[in-house]
Amino acid sequence: MTKIVRPLLFVFVAMSLLLAACGTPAATEAPVVEPTAAPAEPTAAPIEDPMAMYAPDAVSGDIITAGSSTVFPLSERMKQRFEEEGFTGNLTVDSIGSGAGIERFCVAGETDIANASRAMKDTEVESCKGIGRTVVEFQVGIDALAVVVSAENDFATDMTKAELALIFSSAEKWSDVRPEWPAEPILRFSPGTDSGTFDYFVEAIMGPANLNADGKADLAKGEEAILESTGTQFSEDDNVLVQGVEGSPYAIGYFGYAYYQENASSLKALSVDGIAPSAETAESGEYPISRPLFIYSSTEIMQEKPQVSAFIYFYITNVADEILDVGYFPISEGKSQENLDAWSTALDM
Repeated sequence: MTKIVRPLLFVFVAMSLLLAACGTPAATEAPVVEPTAAPAEPTAAPIEDPMAMYAPDAVSGDIITAGSSTVFPLSERMKQRFEEEGFTGNLTVDSIGSGAGIERFCVAGETDIANASRAMKDTEVESCKGIGRTVVEFQVGIDALAVVVSAENDFATDMTKAELALIFSSAEKWSDVRPEWPAEPILRFSPGTDSGTFDYFVEAIMGPANLNADGKADLAKGEEAILESTGTQFSEDDNVLVQGVEGSPYAIGYFGYAYYQENASSLKALSVDGIAPSAETAESGEYPISRPLFIYSSTEIMQEKPQVSAFIYFYITNVADEILDVGYFPISEGKSQENLDAWSTALDM
């Protein structure tokens, strides 16, 4: 062999041996397949709170309320709380008496809420219908009328309903009621005729003392008797009545229990028929001069003005926390539920 062929042959043999040693080509490894992740569960939509739109800080606009001087301090307290919780609109509470407040609501149509220390009359409900307002009633508390004399009065502690009617009608001197009482002129102070307090006093005290031909209470005669009583001072402002009574030991007046509590240091509350006014006697009905307190609105207003609905909801769900401090007494749980039902029905909820 030539020198050139021999090396080439050697290379050829070497390559053949190498290929024989390797044998068949190795199988290609299968690619690693990552497991496919399961499709993600759809995220549940957050549950919306249907009451969120009625939160104090979620509404704005004007709210106008007017009416009972007795309900006034309670509504003022709820106004303060509503604003503290975030309401920034204009909320007014006017003290003009139940009758005048209902007239502004049902006749003039100027207000969103009427405050009343008596139930709305059928004729007033009809007046509301006449201007397109369907009345919705909410009882917010119980009041006891306080019959008060000056703290300087050292002779009167209790009287009957008949004696009270006499004092606020034909009696001129205290001794005309009981001989042992002083022969001093009676100084009378009464809420005015626009006040629900006046209406209730006539209903509870004056009417039953003035009977008609059938022997039934005559409210017209009872009202006439007190209006014609000598020297009686009438005012829609309970503070005027307080000042009048505390000014003389021979003065007497009546108004909501809250005003008595505010002025208990200078006034004395009398028992009536042996029963003193208190939370227990007012709730049980034992105290002869106790009454429910109301706020009124309409389905039309509540549906058109979320701020009014929001305030009413806040009022009826928080009033129990404030009412004793203001000077009135809370309603029952059953009545509270009736308020919530009336609120929901008005809004078709």
